[in-house]
Amino acid sequence: MAQITAIFWDVGGVLLTNAWDRAQRRRALEHFGLDELEFEDRHAMLDSSFERGKLTLQDYLERTVFYRPRAFPPQDFKNYMFSLSQPFSEPLELARELSKSCKYLMATINNESTEFNLYRIQTFGLRDIFDVFVSSCFVGLRKPEDGIYRLALDITQRTPQECCFVDDRPLNLDAAARLGMHVIRMENVAQLRHDLNLLGTGA
Repeated sequence: MAQITAIFWDVGGVLLTNAWDRAQRRRALEHFGLDELEFEDRHAMLDSSFERGKLTLQDYLERTVFYRPRAFPPQDFKNYMFSLSQPFSEPLELARELSKSCKYLMATINNESTEFNLYRIQTFGLRDIFDVFVSSCFVGLRKPEDGIYRLALDITQRTPQECCFVDDRPLNLDAAARLGMHVIRMENVAQLRHDLNLLGTGA
């Protein structure tokens, strides 16, 4: 087995709560009293462009929420959206330990819109952990497209065999595994530590 020199991490669902997944959207819609079916129809048509960095958060909200007058201002809705992001402290600490060991290149491969991505990087200190952010909003590609994993390998100049990818969704892991990357499905931090140790990766 090739020695692991790089660990790629999903962010939402592994290190933090998801940024704007269905559960987060439902909470926001309930909080502001918006119709879920109407919103989700509009969201579905814009989601890909939003996460690929083709739409700003303002553009997205103008088309999904503020296409007609509301009883609340856009900033209140934005603030609530951002407040839904919360850390998973134990996986974050594990990633921090691995980063401090200086044994591995640490990078993310994640699907997030620009404003969410920058907010979460800043708020949760991710720049202190990761060397590279291969985020859909920056590169115009999304998981599970093969292209985003190939780009991550090209950017970091690593072979698939020396890379491990951690995610919580099987479909995303399948795409990475097809390219030859080692993959770990995140279920809990004890299991994650165990599976990383099996690959010879530890702080």
